[in-house]
Amino acid sequence: MCGIVGYTGSKMAFPIVISGLKRLEYRGYDSTGVALLNDGLKVYKKKGRVADLENAIIGKDLHGHTGIGHTRWATHGEPNDKNAHPHSSASGKLVMIHNGIIENYAQLKKELVNKGYVFSSDTDSEILLNFIEEIKENNQCNLEEALRIALKRVTGTYVILLLDAENPDTIIAARKGSPLVIGVGKGEHFLGSDASPMLEYTKEVVYVNDYELAIVRPNELILKNLGNEQITPFVTKLDMELAAIEKGGYEHFMLKEIFEQPSTINDCLRGRLDAAAGTITMSGIENNITHFKNANRIIIVACGTSWHAALLAEYIIEELCRIPVEVEYASEFRYRNPIINKGDIIIAISQSGETADTLVAIERAKENGAIIFGVVNVVGSSIARISDGGAYTHAGPEIGVASTKTFTGQLAVLVMMALKIANEKGTISEDRYKNLLLELEAVPEKVDAILKSAEQLKTIALKYKDASDALYLGRGYNFPIALEGALKLKEISYIHAEGYPAAEMKHGPIALVDENLPVVFIATKDLYHEKIVSNIQEIKARKGKVIAIITEGDEIIPGMADDVFFVPFADDIIAPMLSSIPMQLLSYYIGIAKGVDVDKPRNLAKSVTVE
Repeated sequence: MCGIVGYTGSKMAFPIVISGLKRLEYRGYDSTGVALLNDGLKVYKKKGRVADLENAIIGKDLHGHTGIGHTRWATHGEPNDKNAHPHSSASGKLVMIHNGIIENYAQLKKELVNKGYVFSSDTDSEILLNFIEEIKENNQCNLEEALRIALKRVTGTYVILLLDAENPDTIIAARKGSPLVIGVGKGEHFLGSDASPMLEYTKEVVYVNDYELAIVRPNELILKNLGNEQITPFVTKLDMELAAIEKGGYEHFMLKEIFEQPSTINDCLRGRLDAAAGTITMSGIENNITHFKNANRIIIVACGTSWHAALLAEYIIEELCRIPVEVEYASEFRYRNPIINKGDIIIAISQSGETADTLVAIERAKENGAIIFGVVNVVGSSIARISDGGAYTHAGPEIGVASTKTFTGQLAVLVMMALKIANEKGTISEDRYKNLLLELEAVPEKVDAILKSAEQLKTIALKYKDASDALYLGRGYNFPIALEGALKLKEISYIHAEGYPAAEMKHGPIALVDENLPVVFIATKDLYHEKIVSNIQEIKARKGKVIAIITEGDEIIPGMADDVFFVPFADDIIAPMLSSIPMQLLSYYIGIAKGVDVDKPRNLAKSVTVE
C-alpha cells in the first residue's frame, strides 16, 4: 500500500525523491519521510502528507546523491512521527523503508528484546531492520548477505530499500508480494513502487520479481535470488507519457480520469474491435480458446470495484457463453478450501495487477491446475506475469484512489471477452453478435455525451450532500452498478451507502426509507423496466427521495422521481458502462461539496498490496 522511492546517481537525490513521493502519495498519505546518504545518514520524517514534510525540513541539510523516501499507509502503529519511515537501526548505521507486513514480527521482536534491543516505534518494519543489523554484526557479513539470511526467516510481504552509512552510493532492495520497479538511466538508477516517479528521467525499467535482491549503484544494477545466484535484468521500455500522470488543468485527478473515459474506452477497444468486419481480436483469448470453449466453470476473483466488474461479467458470460460462472472475493477465496478442478478457468481482475489477496488466490489456484487469465491495467505487473493469458485494459495511469476509468476499461474488456468466446462457441446468433459489436463501438461517443451534461449532476449533488445515508438500487445488469455507485459514495463523500437488487429492498432495507433518505435507482430501459417503476412507487409511497438514472425518451419515471439524469439508449449488456458514469460524477460532486479530498480519501490507498 505504501509508496517507496529511491535514487542514486550524479544528481541531488532529494528533489527526485520528494517529487516521486508526491506522485506515489495515492498509495498512502498517513506520514512521509526521506533518508539521504552523504557523509553519514540524514533522516527526516513527519506525520501527514508530503507537503507537511516539506514545510518541516525548510533549512535542513538536504545534500546527497543517494536517497530513499516513503509515504505511508499505516498497518502496524498509528500515524505519527515515530512510526513514519525511514527507520534507523539501533547503531544508526542502517536506514530502511518498507512496504508490506511482517507477519512473524512478534517472534523476531522477542528475540531482539532478549538481546537488549529497545524500539522507538510500534512498527514491524523497525523490528525487521534491527533483525537484519543483528545478523550483519553477529555473522560479520556485508549488508547484502545479512538481508538474504534475514529474509529466509521472515514471513509476510515486503519491498525493502536499505541504506548503509558505510556503503556510499548504494541502495540494496528486496521484494516479495509488493511491487518494485527500477529505472535505468545513464549513470543513475531510480526505484519506485511503480514507474511514475522515474517517468521524466527514463523509460527503461526493470520489474523486480518476488524473492529477488537488487544491489543498485549509479553505474551498476545487480539482481540476485535468495540463493545468491545472479540474474540478468530484463529491461522493458515504458509506453507511458508524463502528461498521463499530471492533472492537465483539472482540479482533481478523479475528475480528469472521469472525463478521460471516452478516450480510455476507445483505447481499450482500438485494435481489438472491428464492428464493420464483425471481428474481435484478443490474443489472450485466442491462445486459450480451447480452454474457454471446453470450460465447465469459470471463477472470477477480485476485490472492491473490480469485484463489481466481475459480478457484471458473471451475468454477461453466462448469458452469452452459457458457461457457469462464480464470482469470489479474493480475500475470502484465498483462505477457503475451494474445489478447483484441472482445467477450471480463473479470471483475476485487478487495476494494479498487484492486489495481494488476488495474487495469492491465483497462485494457489494455479497450483491446483487451473488456467489463470488476468485482466489488469498495469503492464508488467505481478498478476500479468503469473497468468497463462490475459488482457490489458489500457486505461493508462489512474492516480485518483477511487477507480473510475479503470472500471469502465474492465467492463469493456470483459464484454469483448464474452462476445469473442460466445462467437467461437456458437452460443450467440450472428445478428445479436454484430449488433453488440456496433453497440460497444458506440460507447465512447455516448460517454462523451453524458459528460457534456455533468453540470446537471453537480446541481443534484448539492441537494443531497448533507444526507447521512443513501440507498442504491438496480435490477439485472444494473445491480452491480448500484453496488459500485454505493461504494463510490462511501469512498468519496463518507456518506454511508448500500447497494441492493431493487426487489430485495422489501426484505429489509425499505425500513430505512423516510423523507431524508436519497434512493438512487439505476433504471435504464431494459427487461426489468416495469418492475423497477413499481419499486420507485414503493419508495415514493414512503416519502423517500428518488434520484433516477434513466434512458433518454423515458416518459414514465420523470413524473415520479425527484431528480433524473438521462443517459443514451444502449443494449442491456452495454448500458451499465453508461450508467456507471453518472454514479462516478454524483459521488465526485457530493465529495467536493463536503470538502473531502476526493483524490486521497481518508484511510484508503490505491493499491492494496497487504492484507
